[in-house]
Formats: sequence, C-alpha cells, structure tokens
Amino acid sequence: MADATDIVFEKRGRLGLVTLNRPRALNTLTLPMVRALDAQLRVWANDPLVATVAIRGEGTRAFCAGGDLRALYDAGIAGKHDEALQFWRDEYPLNTRIREYPKPYVALIRGIVMGGGVGVAIHGSHRVALGDITFAMPEVGIGFFPDVGATWFLPRLPGELGTYCALTGERMRNADAVPAGVATHYVASPRFPELLDALAGTVPVDAVVSAFAEKLGIGPLSIYRQAIDRLFSGDRIEQILEALDRESISRNSEAGWAGATAAAIRGDDVMESAAVGAASGAAAGAAAGFVASLF
Repeated sequence: MADATDIVFEKRGRLGLVTLNRPRALNTLTLPMVRALDAQLRVWANDPLVATVAIRGEGTRAFCAGGDLRALYDAGIAGKHDEALQFWRDEYPLNTRIREYPKPYVALIRGIVMGGGVGVAIHGSHRVALGDITFAMPEVGIGFFPDVGATWFLPRLPGELGTYCALTGERMRNADAVPAGVATHYVASPRFPELLDALAGTVPVDAVVSAFAEKLGIGPLSIYRQAIDRLFSGDRIEQILEALDRESISRNSEAGWAGATAAAIRGDDVMESAAVGAASGAAAGAAAGFVASLF
C-alpha cells in the first residue's frame, strides 16, 4: 500500500483528481504509488459520477521527476533485484492504461516532468503545461533506454525531435513542448486554480482547456530544428554521429552545437539531469551500474 500522503485521490464535482504528493522528492514515483494510481483509475473508469480524471504534482518545482531511483538503488544493493524490477513490471501497464483510458485524462504539468513522470502524463488525452515546464528523458544519461512508452511517442514528435530527445536526453521547455506535441496546451500558472474548478464542472474538457489556453513565443529548440531534422535523419546512430562530426568542423552556425551534441551522445560530456540528481543524489553513478546489472 502507498503511504496515504504520497498520492492523494479526491473528487471535485465530476472530476477525479490525483495529486502526487512528494514535493521534497520532486514527486518521484514509488511502486506503491504506481499500484495505487492504477487501482484508482480502474475505479474511476467505471464511476458514472466521474467524467474526467486530472493528475497534478504538489508544489511548483515538479510535476514528477520520474521513478524514485533512490528506492530502486537501495533495493538493488540489498540484493532485492526482483523487487526493483517489479516497479517496471507495474509501471508500464499503468502507462498503457492511461493511453487507453475511456475518459478524458488531463495531466496538469508544472515544473519538471521527466522519465516516469512523462509516463503518467504524455499518454493522457490532454497535457496542459502550466507556466514553465522542463521535459526530458534523462535515463539515457545513465545507460537506460527511453522507456515508459517513449519508443511509441518519441517517433511521433515532429521531424527528428524524437530521435534527438532519445539520444541526448536534452531538456525541452514549454515554448518547444507545445509545438512538439509533448504538451497539448499552455495555461499561465496563476490561472491553475480557476482551470481546476472549471474541469470539475459540466463543460466538456476540450472546451474548458481551449478557453484557458494561451499562445507561446518561439522556443530555443526552434533555432536548431532544421539542423536536428537534417543531422538526425540517419537510420543508425553511427550515421547520426558522422553527420554531427562533419557539421562540427564546418563553417555553419550550428557547428559548435553539433560538436557539443555529438560529445553528449558519446558520453564525453555529462549532461545535467535535475531529475536523476534529485531522486538519487550521490547514488546516480552507482544507479547506472545497478540498472545495467538488472538486464
């Protein structure tokens, strides 16, 4: 059973509201939280009084920074490998349930959304960026593949953005996340309470979210979008690295960026990962070896 305070379920009008309630740990997911969320979604799917489900993270720093690597690491060094693997065995079916959910599922994303947090957000029917968000799949930085259904949704991002994100773990903020389809809408964070009240009413979710949505300016990734689509179009990572290497010694304006990107993919440069750092602290390096030892 999940700690009653780690994940909170409540009804507000016709809204079933989920709150990930571990703000000091950036709302990272534990196995009991995954199981509790899956069970509650089953209940609400058959509850005629619940028309919409919404999920949010407590606090302003993070929606959810992913799975709790600290807990997984502790299980690993204690020799409880099956216990650690059970997290993924239960997490991935939850991602599928969200994708196939029969009612509108609205992820209210504020702050960091990475790894497992992406899994409980991006498969929903509506993904609302509230103020500034930071999306990434940082697990690639510790030698893990982009999971939680990422091999389904990343190829469906425009152009070669999905390949770029999968190979680099690079962060994407709201001005890039909405055009890319990571988020479906942007709403200024001060309007969050008002949006939550509206979702609890009887107006259809599409109409509610559209009424609150605002337009954003051009995001920083847009500067490199043409270069990303051109250089990440190869079918093999060796082809992509060769293209980046050629670009890095060219006279093009993207040369410096291409060199840094190639170095990051090769692991010559450690890209920052707020989610990994917060979830596992000094254990991040050891966690990489632990993850590798499980497979």
